[in-house]
Amino acid sequence: MVDALASKGITSPFPIQAQTIPMGLAGQDIIGQAKTGTGKTLGFGLPLLQALGLNPEPGVKALVVVPTRELCVQVADDLTLAASNRGTQVAAIYGGKAYEGQVEQLKAGAQVVVGTPGRLLDLASQRMLSLKDVKVMVLDEADKMLDLGFLSDIEKLFAQTSPTRHTMLFSATMPGPIVALARRFMNRPIHIRATDPNEGLTQANIKHVIYRAHNMDKDEVIARILQAEGRGKTVVFTRTKRAAAKLVEELNDRGFNAAAVHGDLNQEQRERAMAAFKAGKKDILIATDVAARGIDVNDVTHVINHTIPDDEDTYLHRAGRTGRAGKTGIAVTFVDWDDLHKWALINKALDFGQPEPVETYSSSPHLFTDLNIPAGTKGRLKSAGPVREREPRAATAGRSDGRGDRQGGQRSTTSNRERTRTRSSATVDTTATTEAPQKAEGAGTHDGTAPRRRRNRTRRPVAGAGNTAPPAA
Repeated sequence: MVDALASKGITSPFPIQAQTIPMGLAGQDIIGQAKTGTGKTLGFGLPLLQALGLNPEPGVKALVVVPTRELCVQVADDLTLAASNRGTQVAAIYGGKAYEGQVEQLKAGAQVVVGTPGRLLDLASQRMLSLKDVKVMVLDEADKMLDLGFLSDIEKLFAQTSPTRHTMLFSATMPGPIVALARRFMNRPIHIRATDPNEGLTQANIKHVIYRAHNMDKDEVIARILQAEGRGKTVVFTRTKRAAAKLVEELNDRGFNAAAVHGDLNQEQRERAMAAFKAGKKDILIATDVAARGIDVNDVTHVINHTIPDDEDTYLHRAGRTGRAGKTGIAVTFVDWDDLHKWALINKALDFGQPEPVETYSSSPHLFTDLNIPAGTKGRLKSAGPVREREPRAATAGRSDGRGDRQGGQRSTTSNRERTRTRSSATVDTTATTEAPQKAEGAGTHDGTAPRRRRNRTRRPVAGAGNTAPPAA
């Protein structure tokens, strides 16, 4: 197990691991709290695997419950790596994927299941997943499960396991309802909070930069930040799915190599984008908060908050995607004018000491010096080519005032429009033009046929009209 961890670059435990692993190995119920990116997964993963032994019997013996699909895949991968020298099989059970493959893993005798609450309960209700033999149960990122409304589902999962199980709960923050839940289903748990007394609420190895930016200029600012010296993999967080889709299209058009993860994509697309980001095929990932807890990549150098998070906990989780495994990182946050009140609360809670973010534009000199951006950098890579022209709107092409262009006081006579009219149940396509002057009478058409003769209509006089002579007396 140690050799497998060393191959991933993990040679010494983090503070949370140093405190929780010995107690976890002794079977002590634990409530572990530490900043994101400090190794909580191995803090519960190593005691879990040790409790099962080298060659556990087939069947679910350990259950790890996580809030999101991305985190499920990440935790399952870490546990699979840690158990590579053992006869332990790990199955990832989550929504958005076909049931057949996950059921096959369970039937094959997987001893460790990592899953999201909804899919776990679904398979349990269909009697495809049995939790009665679970010896170790772990709740990872429990506060996020509270935010997503999974509290009642967690209680149902606890009820299906043995009361003598070994229980561990890990999270970066610990709201009151989660603590109450833990104490209800745990046996005399010990609350371990791994923090550095000389460190504030934010990680000291992360540089936090706060800018008050205009929404119309954010894309340009981000494009210049992406050209900073030493910039590695970068995660950009947006508030909405629509904003994420728009930003990934904009950055790709500017020549950058970006992918997106948000709720409008199916699970296969999300996994493909995440795999490309981890493998380095894409060096920019645009994501909504749905993926914030499942991005565990050690070489993320920059995190950019396209829009300010809703609260300080979300800010910590977003910023925690960088500066992982003891490395340094940079977190840049844009604050809109309308969100200054929200920033005031986050600033106070995290003790940033920046109540008024610096007003910043893409041309601001301090932007280049703060983030080590080369002077003269523009928001478009040279390899991207010229700016893509917008396609004209067909309905209003050639118009400027909503009624038509004016040329010398007259309406323009250069636009054509096609229309279809029906005559005697037959459809006839014609093209109405306003070209002037008229063709001379007798001139042939372009196909050599005789021109259609114009029919003159005369209007019969109406009695009583203005210039009609009165009848004779």
